[in-house]
Amino acid sequence: MESFTRYERARIVGARSLQISMGAPLLVQTDAIDPLEIADEEFRKNVIPITVKRAK
Repeated sequence: MESFTRYERARIVGARSLQISMGAPLLVQTDAIDPLEIADEEFRKNVIPITVKRAK
């Protein structure tokens, strides 16, 4: 898994949480209901299809 800063992690999980709350399909099987918990679980399992581009 790529190493993300805490800001990148917050941005990724937050963006994914918003997608889930708007009705996006889940990428993991879970019993969680809260979109933030689901997004965090997806992040920990490394299944969120979001990339981070860093300036060099």
